[in-house]
Amino acid sequence: MKKNPAKRKRSYLSIAIGCFILGFVAMIAFDWMWDATSTNEACMACHVHEETDNAWKKSIHGGNNKTGVITDCAECHLPPKGTWGHFTAKTRMGVKDIWAYLTKDSADFNWEAKKELAHAQKIISNESCMKCHTNLFPQGVNDDAVKAHLYFEENHEKLDLQCISCHLDAGHYMPNYKHGKVEGPVVLDTSIRYDSATTVTTFQNFTETVPGTPITINMVAIPGGTFMIGSPKKESFRQDDEGPQREVKLTRFFMAETEVTWNQYWAFYNETMSEGRTPPSKIYANNNRPDVDAVSGPTPPFGFPDQGWGMGSRPAITMTHYAAQTFCQWLSLKTGKKYRLPTEAEWEYAARGGTEGAYFFEGSPKKYTNEGFMKRVFGIDTTQINGFVIYMNNSLGKTQEPQKVAANPFGLKNMLGNVMEHCADKYSADAYSKWQDGVQDPVCNEGEEYVVRGGSYADDASLLRCAARGHTDSEEWLKTDPQNPMSIWWYSDIKGIGFRIVCEVPAGVN
Repeated sequence: MKKNPAKRKRSYLSIAIGCFILGFVAMIAFDWMWDATSTNEACMACHVHEETDNAWKKSIHGGNNKTGVITDCAECHLPPKGTWGHFTAKTRMGVKDIWAYLTKDSADFNWEAKKELAHAQKIISNESCMKCHTNLFPQGVNDDAVKAHLYFEENHEKLDLQCISCHLDAGHYMPNYKHGKVEGPVVLDTSIRYDSATTVTTFQNFTETVPGTPITINMVAIPGGTFMIGSPKKESFRQDDEGPQREVKLTRFFMAETEVTWNQYWAFYNETMSEGRTPPSKIYANNNRPDVDAVSGPTPPFGFPDQGWGMGSRPAITMTHYAAQTFCQWLSLKTGKKYRLPTEAEWEYAARGGTEGAYFFEGSPKKYTNEGFMKRVFGIDTTQINGFVIYMNNSLGKTQEPQKVAANPFGLKNMLGNVMEHCADKYSADAYSKWQDGVQDPVCNEGEEYVVRGGSYADDASLLRCAARGHTDSEEWLKTDPQNPMSIWWYSDIKGIGFRIVCEVPAGVN
């Protein structure tokens, strides 16, 4: 017997209405749940670190402002509501946070590293900032600030510029964070001022005194010798540009015990700072000229290049290869000696200190790396490596003073870790293949970028191997520079970069 068509239509209509009601209720429930899980209370149910909560409450966004307005967590950490990015970001971050809440102890997190810009860039979007801050020019800002914000408005999409590059402390109170830029000379201790440079007559360690400044530099005598540059094919984490290994012969030289410190760099800055500049082509041409009588030094950095970590004996950071070269020429003029950046071969020879392993201390990269599931679950034994390098596992997300580590067999500190170090060579992935065994004092002059060595405070142990190579990435490292033209002195987007100097042995030294 066939069903009545009218009854069948009513049945379909009832089902459709029921589905619509259920869908509407589900949508309302989902929307309520979505909003409920975006409240500050919901966020802090997972983010249980008390320091972070307190830092938010003390910040401008946490209500510490003239109006007392509070910006909720989700408004900063998620793209604007109603966008696809909001949905995907919340889903991704929610799953990650719930997993961390169930499986991890917040006391084990590196909260210092999470305060850094590199982490903040992953969880803050420009869209969120700009949705609230339609007026980027509050009363009282100076002309430089207006120019910077105009540059941001015009270029942030092309340059991938982020608001938090300059306003890292807006969401969480950071008492040591500085906003602005260095103005005028940097204050140094004036109780001591050296009249002359150190006279070197024998090939042994000496302390350079820089005339007209309170600065000294400890220089270590590195004996000449022969070694194999690069890494063997079986070395863990080896990259193709680390070979083929070649026997290299090196003439003796002096090398600084540590990377150039802030105190040393500011002495150079104070004497040579200018709004003009010596063209890069002239600076590099001056490397082989004995008649250079003056150089122009750095323009003021936009912002505070020490990142609020402290200056003094910490390594000077964020300067370009050009700035490092200019420092060497200034120091040569001041002392009458030939100072320069180390060649790549000199750097690796000095870093190894006569050893042949992946590091100048015992242990393999597989032992110290954080890579691998089992390492993440059970951790790693860092007892040995912690005594010699500053890297991602012990740096607290920033550079450290040289006394934190022991020296290598040559007496050099922080050859691995702390900051990457500029070398004189231009970078070529196949540089070693063009050298013959027994090559004397090689240097590569082919390429667009320059070699950097040693790894930094933010790197895994696998990147700190003596043979590991890196190179400058000038375009990427200057993307968020608000100045036009961009600075030739200071990188805006890389913190873990510095340099160490070499002094050629003066004529007549025994």
